[in-house]
Amino acid sequence: QVQLVESGGGLVQAGGSLRLSCAASGRTVSRYGMAWFRQALGKEREFVVGISWNGGSTYSADFVKGRFTISRDNAKNTVYLQMNNLKPEDTAVYYCAAALRRVTARVNDYDYWGQGTQVTVSS
Repeated sequence: QVQLVESGGGLVQAGGSLRLSCAASGRTVSRYGMAWFRQALGKEREFVVGISWNGGSTYSADFVKGRFTISRDNAKNTVYLQMNNLKPEDTAVYYCAAALRRVTARVNDYDYWGQGTQVTVSS
């Protein structure tokens, strides 16, 4: 079993930055594709960014390209999400997810999920 714990969320003004962390325990996630999803109030959970098991490939939703960056440190069993130039529409609960297979944008392809961390962007 893998446990994922997100941290780093909070309240920030539009144009500001936040860095989210996802710490894994229970088992190494060095062979897992990792991703960040988000879910705004009343909306479906959506893919934000993903990274391959070795960090060699990253994937981003169009709405965050150029603003959000995913990275990972397999030695620390941790994945990061650097979010810059935040907008009010980025307000959501952000979830970390692990997939034993390749990174996709589909929620059902992920094997483990964290509890989420709230990000609120004020205008």
